[in-house]
Amino acid sequence: MDFALPWPTSDGEWLAWSSAAATIFIGFIAMFAPGTTLRLLRLDNPPMHNSGLSTVRAQLGGFYIGIGVAAILFAQPLIYLTLGLGWSLALFGRIISMMSDRANTLHNWIALVLNALLAALSLAFTLGFIS
Repeated sequence: MDFALPWPTSDGEWLAWSSAAATIFIGFIAMFAPGTTLRLLRLDNPPMHNSGLSTVRAQLGGFYIGIGVAAILFAQPLIYLTLGLGWSLALFGRIISMMSDRANTLHNWIALVLNALLAALSLAFTLGFIS
């Protein structure tokens, strides 16, 4: 059995593929620069607790890389739907935090736009808005 990388053929597929590629990129940053990731997320890792870095590498880096690679390698609409729903729920969580936790900051607004963009790229193709 030969394996060929499925290359996007339509504009909608390119959008979903771009969302998966961006997810992989974010995952690589978390995997190989966990300290930078924590600073970007406005989190802190106490000096004597390096398990925090392993959590960033595993939960953020590994998961984001895995779901992004699966979406690109298999190029199936349901995997793109999974990716879009994941980013949509991240967006929902950020909105809840902005309203409930008084976290209405520029950092959260930028992250909100990024979450919305990545969700929209995957869902626009999967739900048939762009073919």
